[in-house]
Amino acid sequence: MKDPNHPRVLVTGGSGFLGSHLCERLLNQGADVLCVDNFYTGSKRNIVHLLESPYFELLRHDITFPLYVEVDQIYNLACPASPIHYQYDPVQTTKVNVHGSINMLGLAKRLRVPILQASTSEVYGDPTEHPQREDYWGRVNPIGPRACYDEGKRCAETLFFDYHRQHGLRIKVARIFNTYGPRMHPHDGRVVSNFIIQALTRRPITIYGDGSQTRSFCYVDDMVEGLIRMMNTPDHVTGPVNLGNPEETSILELAERIRALSGGGSEIIFLPPPPDDPVRRRPDITLAKDLLDWEPRTPLEEGLRRTIDYFDDLLRKSPHLAPET
Repeated sequence: MKDPNHPRVLVTGGSGFLGSHLCERLLNQGADVLCVDNFYTGSKRNIVHLLESPYFELLRHDITFPLYVEVDQIYNLACPASPIHYQYDPVQTTKVNVHGSINMLGLAKRLRVPILQASTSEVYGDPTEHPQREDYWGRVNPIGPRACYDEGKRCAETLFFDYHRQHGLRIKVARIFNTYGPRMHPHDGRVVSNFIIQALTRRPITIYGDGSQTRSFCYVDDMVEGLIRMMNTPDHVTGPVNLGNPEETSILELAERIRALSGGGSEIIFLPPPPDDPVRRRPDITLAKDLLDWEPRTPLEEGLRRTIDYFDDLLRKSPHLAPET
């Protein structure tokens, strides 16, 4: 019998950076959590402290294959999220977005439960509209090296809304902007983790491009709060809803902040930009404020300090994780 005070929640990609924080928060709120991951980019290190809980279960599984479980809610976070990882096997990246979404939507349809899709700001591509609102259709290269992720996530959104229209499925679509914090993969190629590792090991901080390109960085605790609020909205609230920090920061400014907070000493060097790299990225979070009563609370400097402390501790305990010289 379903217990509304103790829901059974499935989190795909639950051992990843964002997924592990979501699992932890759900457990703390009284949920019975099933973490599903194939450990392509996730790590047991992220969830080992949860394994002792009788309300936490870990299942190694690839969601490109069907999954048969009984749950009350589904958070679909499974997908490599950094360019290094999603471009390593682009066909598999597309599969997890398309086949994986079909399998999770089919599970939600059978169980008649709500399902949340962790979409991305990358659906906007290199935008001509700034800041990006949910009604902006985007500007994406469908055949470029990033398309497996960008178009994969766009197709996943299509599937979610088609299941909603065709089958009356209770869907929630959150478009996640750059998120950072403890448990990021040390070699995921994203700017925050890259810059911190380089600064802590006194290596040059590498900026691809001239550093004027901007991103908006949201601390992981704030993002998890937004996802949970999105899941628990009334059925008619489907999204998509932007979740991110509307404070825009240039990549050069980010590098300089991280260098200063890490003790300084690293040279900043500039390399050619990768193809299809967005020039500006900033969410309009009006909908999130109105529908979820949500906005980020953690200042960038405070979040960076916590993240630097995490990586500093990680490198002390596991020095082999430092990049090779």
